[in-house]
Amino acid sequence: MNMASTAYRNPSGYAAGDPYSEDPSLQPAQTPLWREAMFGLDWLALHTSPVYYGCGVERGHGEPVVVVPGFLATDVSLVELYGWLARIGYRPYFSNIGRMADCPNHLADELVKTIKLAYDETGQKVRLVGHSLGGMLARNISLEYPEYIELVVSLGSPFRDAVRAHPALIAATDALKRGRSSGVGRNIKPSCFSGHCTCRFVKNMIAPDPYQVPHYAIYSRYDGVVEWQSCMEEDPALNDEVNCTHIGMAFHPGVFRALSRRLAQVA
Repeated sequence: MNMASTAYRNPSGYAAGDPYSEDPSLQPAQTPLWREAMFGLDWLALHTSPVYYGCGVERGHGEPVVVVPGFLATDVSLVELYGWLARIGYRPYFSNIGRMADCPNHLADELVKTIKLAYDETGQKVRLVGHSLGGMLARNISLEYPEYIELVVSLGSPFRDAVRAHPALIAATDALKRGRSSGVGRNIKPSCFSGHCTCRFVKNMIAPDPYQVPHYAIYSRYDGVVEWQSCMEEDPALNDEVNCTHIGMAFHPGVFRALSRRLAQVA
């Protein structure tokens, strides 16, 4: 593979000379990336909302909730969500998988360790809340280990059909593959983040078996990173629409309000 050639993408959004770039499962989309600059407004909205203080939301009773960050992020990005879950009565757990900049299959394997820990410590099935790529990991794991999972809520996760994302995000995956090292992305292969990979993660995303646990999706038409239509469940009753940026999915009062309802919605 000619690493130098992956730095260039033709107008269609694909890398010239990259045998894995012609991938129908990962498509460039002209999403309004500029909107992501306003994520600070989402954070301010949270801190001025009664929802932040646990008012007017459904509460938990010590049930375990594992929160999973998005692509290139760490658990730090979900500090607000973690603290809020604790305030409204849940027992939150960070993912403890480090930076989301590695082979998704490897990240999923690491996440399973945290899920099993939460299950063992509480004696209860785990609720999974994943932001973006984190939601896709959560869905994948619910197929592999339904015995540990109560439900899954994805926040701006492009799980439906092809992943349609801004070309900048696709370029970031290329850069990650080119720059992998012993510290970052050490398990990444050239086929990672593409439908050409044969790992369990990709199989479960492209052709999943029937889900055995409930799945809910929170999406925003103002998402500047991924196409919002790809973040929805087919059944409208399983979706919640909010008005925030993609980054702001991790700390917006509308997201938290919808999340409180879904976390309490156990069959």
